[in-house]
Amino acid sequence: MRARDTNHPDAQALALSALAWTLSDAVRAERLLALTGLDSDGLRARAGDPALLAAVLGFLAQHEPDLTGCADALAVRPEALIAAQQELEA
Repeated sequence: MRARDTNHPDAQALALSALAWTLSDAVRAERLLALTGLDSDGLRARAGDPALLAAVLGFLAQHEPDLTGCADALAVRPEALIAAQQELEA
């Protein structure tokens, strides 16, 4: 079993890492802001909000290349990102 298969980080910490990954690419970051209606100040102000973090994970889930790219970068399975989204939405 690969290490990434057993890595189940805290949902909020995983989502924050996914947010950082999302913002590391200018085009992807602009798409996130356009789709959420947030600006950079609003995003910074709400970065710890579970609803916002779930929305970021949902944003990634809507575009499989982003979902798998983020999962690879964070060394987790894509399913872990989806599970974190569901946990944050609960």
